[in-house]
Amino acid sequence: MACRISELVLDVADPERLAAFWSEVLGYVEIEREADGSIAIGPPDTGFGGPQPTLVLSRSTAPRAGKLPLHIDVNATDRDQDAELERLLALGATRADVGQTGTESWHVLADPEGNEFCLLRTRLQPL
Repeated sequence: MACRISELVLDVADPERLAAFWSEVLGYVEIEREADGSIAIGPPDTGFGGPQPTLVLSRSTAPRAGKLPLHIDVNATDRDQDAELERLLALGATRADVGQTGTESWHVLADPEGNEFCLLRTRLQPL
């Protein structure tokens, strides 16, 4: 038996803002709110333990030091990459430069707090 990823925890300054952003990006809903201000979001009707990991936005006042050692990759499920890029930018994502050459098949973006993530080209089937 092996493990699987059940949650991804991201330290953020504003959990509400990032929960709203990532919920729109991923089609997730709020599934839990902790007394410390952390907010867990996940797939509707599934929540924790389903086939997709939940995302926990954990309040932190620690300053971010440089590029994150781990980032999220996303793929569109119902439109092409260009249309999804426009949607993500309209939600508040910004383009990020991490040294790409310009020939990549993905787009490097940042969420409203500057956390990098990539929009990959391949369209995936929704779960």
